[in-house]
Amino acid sequence: MHDIKWIRENPEALAAALEKRGIERSEARGQVDALIAADEARRSHIVQLQEAQERRNWASREIGNAMRAKDMARAEELKAEVAEIKGFIQTGEATERELDKALHDALAIVPNNPLEDVPVGKDEHANVELRRFGTPRAHSGWTKEHYEIGEALGLMDFEAAAKLSGARFTVLKGKLARLERALGQFMLDLHTTEHGYTEINPPLLVRDAALFGTGQLPKFEEDLFFTTHGEGRLGLIPTAEVPLTNLVREEILDEGELPLRFTALTPCFRSEAGSAGKDTRGMLRQHQFYKVEMVSITDADSSRHEHDRMTECAETVLKRLELPFRTVVLSTGDMGFGARKTCDIEVWLPGQNTYREISSCSNCGDFQARRMDARYRPSQGKGTRFVHTLNGSGVAVGRALIAVMENYQNPDGSITIPQALRPYMGGLEKIEKD
Repeated sequence: MHDIKWIRENPEALAAALEKRGIERSEARGQVDALIAADEARRSHIVQLQEAQERRNWASREIGNAMRAKDMARAEELKAEVAEIKGFIQTGEATERELDKALHDALAIVPNNPLEDVPVGKDEHANVELRRFGTPRAHSGWTKEHYEIGEALGLMDFEAAAKLSGARFTVLKGKLARLERALGQFMLDLHTTEHGYTEINPPLLVRDAALFGTGQLPKFEEDLFFTTHGEGRLGLIPTAEVPLTNLVREEILDEGELPLRFTALTPCFRSEAGSAGKDTRGMLRQHQFYKVEMVSITDADSSRHEHDRMTECAETVLKRLELPFRTVVLSTGDMGFGARKTCDIEVWLPGQNTYREISSCSNCGDFQARRMDARYRPSQGKGTRFVHTLNGSGVAVGRALIAVMENYQNPDGSITIPQALRPYMGGLEKIEKD
């Protein structure tokens, strides 16, 4: 969320940032003007309330003076004025709450400002490749997609999943289920033992306030699943970013505690409301999937370096699995709502003969921290500052399974187990049909 004071002082900067995200100039300017107008209405009303309170206090004192002077007519006149002012203040306080909410709601749907080094463009076609690793395996006559391999092995069952839950669910069996579990454990061990992240086992159900803090609400409510809870509701996490980042909500940390680095392996739940017709075959886009998440909480000066570090941590997963990938920086039009810069890692899938996203690492600056009221005390100077938050997939476990299946498939339909995963598979070297 943006600071309205900054917007008042830098209206053109926000309008320019919105234009970079693909909003037309007139619409961007209109959105900024509406925010400033809402703030001016709120501030003007607050001034009126303050003046009324001062007048009430003055009149109350004058009542006492009139009573001591035995000027009862004047006292009654002032009492009537005080009663009228009290009514205005009571109504005015309700109006103030409405104006506060209107400004808050308007600010809540304004996206983060891109950093100056983010490429400007309308969509993914403007993304810029940073680097590549490995040599993509060529698509050949016997190369299959993951769902063809899994079904032929009898270890991936979409029909059973459809009977249980409908479309976009998968049942994994036997050694393939163990391979997915092995991937998650391997990633957790890597991030905790080598990359310095603290493992967290968070709740999978969270309050609206937590989803608001990381930016899923209110803008992306249709992408979430909710369950009733008492008289309210709880949301199923779309990513462990939500509970991990909100661990510092409404906290004031000491700068010496930073950075905080958290990681978690959790199921994630997404309705994929805006993905009709996309990746309907297989398990590339599911309502339920596992992901290892990384979250960092830093001071204001360290987040850019931390973003590079986090991206390298995610890349290490694929390097250890010897999976070809490329890393791209997303354009302003392809970047997420809460990010000021995002790097995507795309793994090579020979079955599709293309690269597909397997990790997104984003620097959100203080955008989420303002929504969560998460601060720190600088070691030098007074007061507090908002922390900076970062999140990244380390990586999506289901997509890593797909990548392993397709890159390590053999002409006979078997799957060779990557060396890094064999200790997690009891030494198994290959998955073959029984």
